[in-house]
Amino acid sequence: MNNSPFRPTAQELMPTLTPQQELVLLARALWREGYNDHLAGHITINRGDGTLWCNPWLLHWEELRPEHVIVIDLDGKVLEGDWPAPLGIPLHLELHRARPDVAVVVHSHPLYATVWADICQVPPAMDQSSALGGGGEVVLVDEYGGAVHERGNAAAAVEQFGDAELGLLAGHGVLVLGSTVRAAHQRAVALEQRCQRAWHARAITEGPLVSALAGPVLDFFRGSDANGFIGFWEAAVRTELRADPTLLDG
Repeated sequence: MNNSPFRPTAQELMPTLTPQQELVLLARALWREGYNDHLAGHITINRGDGTLWCNPWLLHWEELRPEHVIVIDLDGKVLEGDWPAPLGIPLHLELHRARPDVAVVVHSHPLYATVWADICQVPPAMDQSSALGGGGEVVLVDEYGGAVHERGNAAAAVEQFGDAELGLLAGHGVLVLGSTVRAAHQRAVALEQRCQRAWHARAITEGPLVSALAGPVLDFFRGSDANGFIGFWEAAVRTELRADPTLLDG
């Protein structure tokens, strides 16, 4: 047990989780944060052998359980599990092909980020929490030929996304990458908060949005290491386990 009253360890804040459990908790936590566009959205975790853990098609993120998680290959074929792969999974497949080092990929249509994507604008980070763990610049992907369930369109979107870790897909939604589930969670929450705060700021101001964050301060929060921010992810996990105490059973 950690004797310090100020620095509990991650293990003391929540139980050790399998990758399938992490994926489910990430999905549920992000649903609570606004990543709740019905059946839309995909999360993949790289298994390191050319296969991916993935949430299945036909289930809301809020009802996902560890036994529902499927394993797919980079052609989208289901190797393990009883559910079909999501329709839009080619976006993830093309990204994992292009960037095999990427561990976690999240795609969905949260309200505020999608509104900014609809008007093809990337809003500024208006406050510290909106920039925290941001992983650098948010890119706008606005040149692709249609729905990303088509491999060619998915590949074009991934090519324009480049080596970014956060992106808005014009007329579509968001793409968030992380080296861990913890990092992906923090970045996804910060991105939607960024878009929400900017939307509210635009509602009460005239002219272009100007963030109070600038220079070294913005760089510090935007470049902060989400993997070192102990507590943020753990608190989200505890919230979901309080809401469904049986979630990790079985």
